Amino acid sequence: MKFIINSNKIIKRLLLVLLDIFLVLIALIASFSIRLDQLFLPNEEQYLLYVLSISSAILIFYWFNFYDTIIRFIGFTSISHIFYGISIYSLSWGSLVFLLRIEGIPRSVIFINWALLLVIIIGSRLSLRWILDRSSPKIKQVKKIAIYGSGSAGMQLYNLLKNSSTYKVVSFLDDAKKLIGRRIDGVKISDPKKIKLLLDKKNISELFIAIPSLNKANQKRIIDFLGQFPILVKTLPEVNNLINGSFTIKDLHEIDLNDLLGREKVSPDKALLDRNVKNKVIMVTGAGGSIGSEICRQLMNLKPKAIILFESNELALYTIEKELNQIGSMKVLPVLGSVNDYERLKNIIDVFKVQTIYHAAAYKHVPMVEFNTTEGVKNNFLGTMNCAQVAIDCKVSTFVLISTDKAVRPTNTMGASKRLAELILQAFSESQKTTKFSIVRFGNVLGSSGSVIPLFKNQIQNGGPVTVTSKEIIRYFMTIPEAVELVIQAGSMGIGGEVFVLDMGKPVRIYDLAKKMIHLSGYEIKNNKNPNGDIEILISGLRPGEKLYEELLIGDNVEKTSHPMIMKARENMINLSTMENYINKIKIAVFDHDHETLRNILKEVIPEYNPQCGIEDVLYKN
Repeated sequence: MKFIINSNKIIKRLLLVLLDIFLVLIALIASFSIRLDQLFLPNEEQYLLYVLSISSAILIFYWFNFYDTIIRFIGFTSISHIFYGISIYSLSWGSLVFLLRIEGIPRSVIFINWALLLVIIIGSRLSLRWILDRSSPKIKQVKKIAIYGSGSAGMQLYNLLKNSSTYKVVSFLDDAKKLIGRRIDGVKISDPKKIKLLLDKKNISELFIAIPSLNKANQKRIIDFLGQFPILVKTLPEVNNLINGSFTIKDLHEIDLNDLLGREKVSPDKALLDRNVKNKVIMVTGAGGSIGSEICRQLMNLKPKAIILFESNELALYTIEKELNQIGSMKVLPVLGSVNDYERLKNIIDVFKVQTIYHAAAYKHVPMVEFNTTEGVKNNFLGTMNCAQVAIDCKVSTFVLISTDKAVRPTNTMGASKRLAELILQAFSESQKTTKFSIVRFGNVLGSSGSVIPLFKNQIQNGGPVTVTSKEIIRYFMTIPEAVELVIQAGSMGIGGEVFVLDMGKPVRIYDLAKKMIHLSGYEIKNNKNPNGDIEILISGLRPGEKLYEELLIGDNVEKTSHPMIMKARENMINLSTMENYINKIKIAVFDHDHETLRNILKEVIPEYNPQCGIEDVLYKN
């Protein structure tokens, strides 16, 4: 058998041809013997018929691609070709018998020969496949798979997997009661509620969700249910790829938090997207960051006149510029600089006549800013104020600040510095009408630097433990593309000084999220009840400046906008003259590294600021 497996395709085809010659001859003899009820051997006149029959059979079989099929992967399509080929051969053979008027051949022999040949040819192929499967080198471990969904997508996936040497489909799951208990190609369709029993009984290691047409709510329901069990869950690509038949096993992807959130996408308002962008010169500060870079990507599709990438990190600037230049032919200008450098900003904005600024530059990692408080306030507050002042002086039309839910009743320096940034923009809005300032506030975004999701994934891949600061901590989440799309639209709604708040959906309990991510990665949680589990969850305690619950509104004064995912908050403001008194004090404290004075000023300016920890700045502590 090893000789056949290792032979080239010419030898393999020749062996199949010889096998078929033998099988056609046997079928002819057997057909006559069955009809005549005795062993039948051809006479001299009939030898010619046998030779013609065998020759025509091989030619017809070749025409129907009998010898192009890889036996180990033979399936329904190949068997249908065999059926058509043998049927054409039998018709040809029968016609030949009557044309040559050969005596002694009953008509029923033609039908018997057709039926026999179908059985032995198809049987020979399936037998060869069975033998070759068991003679071929084996993968060390075949993964046993369950498919959730027995519709057309599930069938496509099943057909893709059944010839795989890596996967074996052992069960289908489906919510449709009428399908439960039925079988697909011998594989039973089971009730999803029995998944725990199936996992134990059939040793299933992975589950593929094959219902790409599901809405987000039902998808979340299924994933939440599966998140209770230790099984690696993957989903199919977009339904359009399935329709086109263009997906492969590699396209299956593991569950991400976007799937867990189950948020339905709201179609954007094209007029809002275009208003401050189309045919305009745009500057994005912090263009190399997770939010700034996504703003740049989406701007490329909105046809601005030019995009200026303003970034202090050389590598980040190089990376996003290279990516954008590969996307399209838009004018993209990479500019190195600091948001605290007034002259640098002024020169850039003056020379290129910037009309819209998206200010995404910020230090946003809460513990890191807590360890560097003066630098955090300098960048997040004084840097924002500097950019805003340049925008006014250069008559920039629109300035949009990317803010955060951590600015609401802040418990850390990062949140307090962003609340100061909101207040100075509102003060500027009241004192002038040249530049329209808008503030957009939202929560955590998936995949951003410092996000908990990549951290958990990395910890799970390394075998744990997964670290959670508290069992009670909750957070709002949104995807970066969704957040940015809403930021661009919200920025277009502003008249001056508004705080726009994005609808972040329902908050997520981080401890529950960690459990689901461990289970959906195929592992069991290790704890006192299950000491033999795979991955442990460790409670590490709140980090400096971290709080249990994030909020998006300081008060209850909120109103709807024309967009269902964007709200407008009306919050207390401080006039510019009062802010200027605080600004001078903040500048002195920052440049003198006077951490205690700085904290006291922040408490005075932001009455709701309630530090969660003592002063943790590395200079102060040491």
